[in-house]
Amino acid sequence: MEKMTKTERATQFAPFAALRGFYDLIREKERIVVPKHEIAEDKAAELSEKIGKKYFIQIKTIKGTQTIETSRLILRRAIREDAEPMFRNWASDPEVTKFLTWPTYQSVDNAYTILGLWIKEYEKPDFYQWMIELKEIGEPIGSISVVHLRDDIAAAEIGYCIGQSWWHKGIMTEALTAVMQFLFKEVGMNRIEAKHDINNPHSGGVMKKCGMKYEGTSRASDRNNQGICDIAQYAIIQNDWVCKLK
Repeated sequence: MEKMTKTERATQFAPFAALRGFYDLIREKERIVVPKHEIAEDKAAELSEKIGKKYFIQIKTIKGTQTIETSRLILRRAIREDAEPMFRNWASDPEVTKFLTWPTYQSVDNAYTILGLWIKEYEKPDFYQWMIELKEIGEPIGSISVVHLRDDIAAAEIGYCIGQSWWHKGIMTEALTAVMQFLFKEVGMNRIEAKHDINNPHSGGVMKKCGMKYEGTSRASDRNNQGICDIAQYAIIQNDWVCKLK
């Protein structure tokens, strides 16, 4: 049995809830998590070499919701002034919320309420919630967010919605692609997934255009505004994303 250093022993059983923001050393099925404050980044390769060539180090960083810009969009944090365009552009439209898990907004007060919650949540470094602002009109037309995080496997589930006036124009594909790049490149996620009601195939089309692969359908596995539904799941892992860029 290989002799372990003090750092190895102390971190071998570190909780995976603290994975992001840590070095992730992996050898086959064994994983050792090393807090970043215990080792400088320029020493990462040296540590990996000392432990063994079969290990590699992947640095996880906690970013929070950062502004992302594309050719047509600005993905940014929500502000209270977004309430009116949020209500008008998408949240009050039953066609937009048809396959979502939250009800159609009945008044702009509903928007003010959720925006207040999001703004408070921005204090947390692992909260990812963007407004999709269309540069052409200077106001948000939808939103995209990380709806579920799994720190133990460095995975994020993405959810999104956009106003009906902007469907089928490639805007959501542009937004999702930008968020995927941020999560893979800047945050260090290893897996990004998304799912949709099988009766809403256009959402799945966005996932496929962004390089996600269909992984299967779970029958009667979720509930949305249509009731209990079958869910199709798509995902992409970092290696596939890197290969897609080449």
